[in-house]
Amino acid sequence: SSTMSFSEAEVQSARGAWEKIYVDAEDNGTTVLVRMFTEHPDTKSYFAHFKGMDSAEEMKQSDQVRGHGKKVFTAINDMVQHLDNSEAFLGIVNPLGKKHATQLKIDPKNFRIICDIILQLMEEKFGGDCKASFEKVTNEICTHLNNVYKEVGC
Repeated sequence: SSTMSFSEAEVQSARGAWEKIYVDAEDNGTTVLVRMFTEHPDTKSYFAHFKGMDSAEEMKQSDQVRGHGKKVFTAINDMVQHLDNSEAFLGIVNPLGKKHATQLKIDPKNFRIICDIILQLMEEKFGGDCKASFEKVTNEICTHLNNVYKEVGC
């Protein structure tokens, strides 16, 4: 279904968890991408200018990696602000999903990879409760992005 079922308490704890990691959006976004590129090297193929980078250090210094890391975190932040409003949430998720499906042709499994790395980072930095508070949000984001892919026939 396209309606989300977050209780008020879940929304508050998810936002609290997200705020901790979003404070350093660029650094944490960069860490997430560098981990993805290092642990899943095939994901680098979507980014022409990241392809030649092999070392994590080199990636961390790249303005493009940093810029995209911040972009990813900004998009998730917009979604987190609208967990209590399905229409607004989907208004962010749908165009994002369409762009990644039709223009960028990104394999949707990569959304799950990014979300899992974010959860991993939350747990490392802020503990299991922080991760647990945000898990439902990542499931929701991935489910809706995957739905967009089905709708556009990708």
